[in-house]
Amino acid sequence: MSTFNLAELAQPEALTLLKGIRRGIEKEGLRVSPEGELAQTEHPKGLGSALTHDYITTDFAEALLEFITPPLATPEQALEQLDHIHRYTYSQIGDERLWVNSMPGRIGRDEDIPVARYGDSHSGTMKSIYRLGLGVRYGRAMQTIAGIHYNFSLPDSFWQWLQQKEGSDEALKDFKTRRYFDLIRNFRRHYWLLIYLFGAAPAVCGTFVQDREHKLQPFDGDGRSLYSPQATSLRMGDLGYTSDAQKSLIVCYNDLPSYLSTLCAAISRPYPEYQELGVKDQNGEYQQLSAGLLQIENEFYSPIRPKNPAGMGETALSALDARGVEYIEVRCLDLNPFVPLGIEAPQMRFLDAFLLHCLLSDSPMTDDADYRAIQENQSRIVYQGRDPEVQLVHNGGERKLTDWAGELLDQINPMAELLDTAWDSRDYQRAVSVQRDKIDGKVPTPAAQMLAEMHEHKQTFFQWAQSKAEQHRQYFLERPLDAADQAEFERLAKESLQKQKEVEAADSGSFEDFLGQYYAQYTFCQKGH
Repeated sequence: MSTFNLAELAQPEALTLLKGIRRGIEKEGLRVSPEGELAQTEHPKGLGSALTHDYITTDFAEALLEFITPPLATPEQALEQLDHIHRYTYSQIGDERLWVNSMPGRIGRDEDIPVARYGDSHSGTMKSIYRLGLGVRYGRAMQTIAGIHYNFSLPDSFWQWLQQKEGSDEALKDFKTRRYFDLIRNFRRHYWLLIYLFGAAPAVCGTFVQDREHKLQPFDGDGRSLYSPQATSLRMGDLGYTSDAQKSLIVCYNDLPSYLSTLCAAISRPYPEYQELGVKDQNGEYQQLSAGLLQIENEFYSPIRPKNPAGMGETALSALDARGVEYIEVRCLDLNPFVPLGIEAPQMRFLDAFLLHCLLSDSPMTDDADYRAIQENQSRIVYQGRDPEVQLVHNGGERKLTDWAGELLDQINPMAELLDTAWDSRDYQRAVSVQRDKIDGKVPTPAAQMLAEMHEHKQTFFQWAQSKAEQHRQYFLERPLDAADQAEFERLAKESLQKQKEVEAADSGSFEDFLGQYYAQYTFCQKGH
């Protein structure tokens, strides 16, 4: 454990501070036609501006909606907000549906997957070109993959308490940042457990891998669905946002300066293959933002990110450099297709306890060998995670997944007990108990349950996923928002469209000047980082 006694956290003052934990959800979901095909329509006007709306935007593809809740005090509050966003969205998308799986249904060629558009402002143009660059580098099929991001933070009052207990004389910003990086290193050691417990993408539609190399096999002898028999989350493997180029990249999480400098180097270092493609196409139009190994830091697809909200036109790394880490973003979660919102309260409570464990456990510095071991464990958990005998890399040797997972749950449970004491409940411990049942084989993981249902009903992945999308659509359509809530979402949509116009009107100079000023921010990396 850390330098203070865990029993101190059980005191009333500290328990009150734990109630200050905030969590927010970012949930992606594809718009599809009634036939389950990728929607070719533009982002609906009734949803507002994807550039400036606080709660409803798009991610990579134009059809990939992203719903965002603010950081809230309880899982139930976050889920209620997410539920309201879904209900409003269904009032604005006609007969389209939201796909409820992380992996898409039937998709066509790259040119049939429109890239997200954000209007004519310099910042909106930059967002679109970044996505064009992703398409050129990785193919646009990648831009139809969806996931859940979980944002987690502790209040300054907790950090002040912890700082006093640990006897640190750092500035609060620096103490928080250092301790968030402690959390991140432990998370990276153990996030394979989250992929095992919550992975829900063991199969894909055959169209997703057309003309691509893969390790999958036909499901039940039907080549329309492909799967890996012991897979957990193909989204987190080599079919997701990975590349040979990024495999060469080792990002250091030992402290903020190391993190900033390794990512800055990847952004500023030209990558020969991307140089050959050219920043502009034959017609002189931008097809990527730069020829760097990364166009911007977001292109590095880590399972967790340190975050500080960036302003319009500010880089994420500049925000961290200036203001330190304010929260962390967990990025390795699949949509849960068995629940309408893609995530539910017990999972969120387990995540809270897991993250608290990552923060309060000893977190040694890591080296390149640790980085490669983490990559290897991710690969094993993706393709072999449900094999009862699978081994993971552990302390230079190997360890059986089920043994290691059981030990981790034993360490996470005291955190659940603390949170239950704070909230006068048993909900956190129950959430841990449910996960233990998965490890013990008493209940199936989402991936196992999905494959079992496909087999039982003799359905392809596409058929199974489409039936779930229809089921969840009905759930939302049967519960329209009341008039006041509907009117508030309509107001927010109109307000965001007006804000976009203001952003566009405020632009000055050329786009090239804007882009130059944006990339000039990365020179802070030369200040000794």
